[in-house]
Amino acid sequence: MRLSLLLLIPGIFVWSLFPLTSGEEQRIPEEKLLVVTVATKETDGFKRFFRSAKHLNYTVKVLGEGEKWKSGDYMSAPGGGQKVRLLKAALEEMTDGDKIILFIDSYDVVFASGPKELLKKFQQARHKVVFSSESLIWPDRHLEDKHPHVVEGNRFLGSGGFIGYLPNIKEMVSDWTGEDNDSDQLFFTKIYIDPVKRKSTNITLDSKCRLFQNLHGALDEVVLKFEDGRVRARNVLYDTLPVVIHGNGPTKINYLGNYIPNTWTFEMGCTVCHKDLHPLSEYPLVAIGIFIQQPTPFVGVFFERLLKLQYPKHRLKLFISNQEAHHEGQISSFLKDHGSLYQEVKLVGPEEEMDPPASRNLGVDMCRKDKHCDYFFLLDIDVVLENENTLQILIQQNLPIVAPMITRVGRLWSNFWGALSADGYYARSEDYVDIVQGRRVGVWNVPYVSSVFLVKASLLRAELSDYELFTSTLLDPDMAYCHNVRSKVSQRKHQEYLTCCESFLQEVFMYVTNMQTFGRILSTENYQMSHLHNDLWQIFENPVDWQKRYIHENYTLIMKDKLIETPCPDVYWFPIFSDVACDHIVEEMEHFGRWSGGNTTDARIQGGYENVPTIDIHMNQINFEKEWQKFLLEYIAPITEKMYPGYYTKFELAFVVRYKPDEQPSLRPHHDASTFTINVALNQVGRDYQGGGCRFLRYDCSVDAPRKGWTLLHPGRLTHYHEGLPTTAGVRYIAVSFVDP
Repeated sequence: MRLSLLLLIPGIFVWSLFPLTSGEEQRIPEEKLLVVTVATKETDGFKRFFRSAKHLNYTVKVLGEGEKWKSGDYMSAPGGGQKVRLLKAALEEMTDGDKIILFIDSYDVVFASGPKELLKKFQQARHKVVFSSESLIWPDRHLEDKHPHVVEGNRFLGSGGFIGYLPNIKEMVSDWTGEDNDSDQLFFTKIYIDPVKRKSTNITLDSKCRLFQNLHGALDEVVLKFEDGRVRARNVLYDTLPVVIHGNGPTKINYLGNYIPNTWTFEMGCTVCHKDLHPLSEYPLVAIGIFIQQPTPFVGVFFERLLKLQYPKHRLKLFISNQEAHHEGQISSFLKDHGSLYQEVKLVGPEEEMDPPASRNLGVDMCRKDKHCDYFFLLDIDVVLENENTLQILIQQNLPIVAPMITRVGRLWSNFWGALSADGYYARSEDYVDIVQGRRVGVWNVPYVSSVFLVKASLLRAELSDYELFTSTLLDPDMAYCHNVRSKVSQRKHQEYLTCCESFLQEVFMYVTNMQTFGRILSTENYQMSHLHNDLWQIFENPVDWQKRYIHENYTLIMKDKLIETPCPDVYWFPIFSDVACDHIVEEMEHFGRWSGGNTTDARIQGGYENVPTIDIHMNQINFEKEWQKFLLEYIAPITEKMYPGYYTKFELAFVVRYKPDEQPSLRPHHDASTFTINVALNQVGRDYQGGGCRFLRYDCSVDAPRKGWTLLHPGRLTHYHEGLPTTAGVRYIAVSFVDP
């Protein structure tokens, strides 16, 4: 059978079926097909296009290599005439009348299938020239009524892709006399809407996207289709599988290009992630830009991790921009102890009152102006970079801009966007959740990265040579940076408009990798600065980091490796706090300083009378009772439920006790007013104090060498009558909680 185009009424075309003759059924040999494209420069987009062409065995002829692009950016005004001039000149040298020319853009195009399918669908169109189609008319809306109507499909011509016989395309472009910055879209449109020229050249549109899929105005129509180790784009509106995918206009192909034709498949995963890697035979010079714009938890830990980064310190320069006076002490301490390890350190403090865009621009410029600098590594202070090999991994990827994927614990928030909305803000791509949750692993081309990423210095000196990369009157610094990267700011002065549109020369791609686990990003919400050690209060906002900082490194092994000891009957002893936690709690209490007098009269407790008084400070006095309760539920309750089945952990009273020989050295025998008691040693016997300990009189059993960070868990009432043994020298601190079911 064959499809024939019939004109039923003026301007309306439909397809009819007729038997094919044997001659008409003969397929066009694949060697007759030549792909022609214009690429004045080998950009990331071109490399992606060429990779898909090579994979599917297309023969490609590239025009305009090395020429200066003079045809505009398609966004601010129509352009593209340079392409027509180059095509016309190239066709004049070709003589094979049977040759099939596929003329397409390349920077935002990928092939989804091979020449065999493309030629078959071209033959089925029964025309000498077939253009891609659009649902939106551009650049002249006044020409809408002159376009032929179609029964189904897109009505308007798209100049970014067409296929046809050499003589017909020669005829079509023979009348071109325009300038390089004239509109190719308008030129071809006027040919198509002219009935005489349309018939003479024998032009039709691929209205149902069987050959070409233009994405502008059609993103909702296109989904990925995974099949047999390859990936296609399926147009769900017309149920077609287009061969050429074109991210024209403001709609780019980055998301689909991460998959099509076989970049990532369910069978093979990422097929290109291990190609073109850069071996680290020598260590490039890296400038690390660290930016502190607001009060942030665990800053001290950040610098500890920076020190552990597996990269020679003499090949690192540090640029530290700190706009928060609260953190000056931590930065000063780090630089005093370790600053000399680095090749160079530049510090911009809060006294300089530098805004975020300016500080980031200055950091980038530090690398840009240093001819020896190879990479700039942006690192915000709220990034928890746990993978010590992160910098080496990113350099080995050999990409222009690449970010390690980091996420916020318990949320789908990450440091990249999978897509952009029409106005240039966040939009969730189809694969975003799978990437964030690790169900799809690879290196992904994305329109936005933030918080932590690596940039090649060669880009900063060339394509991204505009000094104010992070500056915009409309966008925040990260959005401004990514917009400028997508728009290739060095080709023109940055325009202050909100858009997601990219220039024709999409020079710089941004990537995010989740091939390894790199870390996470902190929550800076509700960060209090009213305490000495504010990180202690982060158990709710940043529970993972709180645990790593304050819970004993062996806590998770308690049950597995049977670390719970039983020094006395029904008394359990196990590690709970890190040394840092113990020190911070003690220092916080001494900083608060309002120790009780050790009298039986105590207005802090119900009834106002304490039978067995101690020198202490209650947790609620420093507004730590909620955090302490959370600690008990998360870390003590799982143990008590094992040791004392059936009891629910709910604390009634929590406080820190201080024992000193000249103040209160010991505590007389007593029962606690609890079902069971938690008693955590906050400092070290032998080093911080002498003596001390706890004796259970009924069993004549003592724990007289308490280990720092370990807790005693014992019944409070009835059975475990106990006393605090004398502290003979130094100062002893313990944290006590009375727990009732």
